[in-house]
Amino acid sequence: MYKVFVNDKPLFLTNEIAKETDFQLFLLESIDIEQLIIKMFQNKIQKASLYYPDEKAILKKLKEKIPVCKAGGGLVFNKNGDVLFIFRNGKWDLPKGGIERGEDIEDTAMREVEEETGVDKLAITRKLQKTYHIFKRNGKYKLKVTHWFEMQTKFDGIPFPQANEGIEKAVWLNPEQIKEALKNSYENIKLLFEEERLLK
Repeated sequence: MYKVFVNDKPLFLTNEIAKETDFQLFLLESIDIEQLIIKMFQNKIQKASLYYPDEKAILKKLKEKIPVCKAGGGLVFNKNGDVLFIFRNGKWDLPKGGIERGEDIEDTAMREVEEETGVDKLAITRKLQKTYHIFKRNGKYKLKVTHWFEMQTKFDGIPFPQANEGIEKAVWLNPEQIKEALKNSYENIKLLFEEERLLK
């Protein structure tokens, strides 16, 4: 099962039909995906499931219905075990951004961390999961697939937020501060911390 966030509301891609559920269930094959997304953005639908029988093909099927953009992001630890966060649009987030032509996704993730926070001397330690969310740009809905990487850095200066990207803060947060920040973050960032069991 995949979880796609639409305006921070969950849209589950599933190959099972649950009997007892408060979700609205739609058939992925026949759904007008744009109408569903609009209703979720308008808060008319709080959570929904899209059903398709073949679990392996379910994501491919969704991608046929909506344009996809690929992004890379970093969950960056310093030598003290603190994590690099950015603050933008009134919420805490992790540095990430779109892939450029001819770029490897790992390079995208490291470049975006450096551009958004000024933090360099990065090394990828492992690949984390992907997160999915739908956003609107230039009047069109798109599915953003973000590839996350855990990174370590030897950087020992002060992070510097990329103001022209609307980033107000770039800071190191310790585990206690992270718990607090996640209360005012995006669902896919919370999911990343939960599924990777990053909060003790």
